[in-house]
Amino acid sequence: MFKSVLNTSSKTIRSSSASKRHFSATARKMGVTVDTIAPGDGKTFPKPGDQVTIHYVGTLLDGSKFDSSRDRGSPFVCRIGQGQVIKGWDEGVPQLSVGQKAVLTCTPDYAYGARGFPPVIPANSTLKFEVELLKVN
Repeated sequence: MFKSVLNTSSKTIRSSSASKRHFSATARKMGVTVDTIAPGDGKTFPKPGDQVTIHYVGTLLDGSKFDSSRDRGSPFVCRIGQGQVIKGWDEGVPQLSVGQKAVLTCTPDYAYGARGFPPVIPANSTLKFEVELLKVN
């Protein structure tokens, strides 16, 4: 009676009965993904509470840049795992080792959500950050 179809980007559930009524719902994958551009040392990973130094470039999915530590010429320093940064960073950065360059793709619930960050980040935006973990302080 029920048929479930799994797509790489979403899960669609379809139902049909003898009366030919149909419904479908789509659930989007939420969270942060880490795509490595260049490996790090493979040994030194930040833990929650550690202070880290990172260079980053933040873009919307359409490629529009909204922020960049590289453009400012000064890396960003923050504590990871304590809510000082968006959830995507709190969960994504500890997966990086020192020297690693990666793209963190953060769904809205792991970024700025329904509020966005006006005027540069619209509500419900998926964000991409090209990051380089320079050091764990």
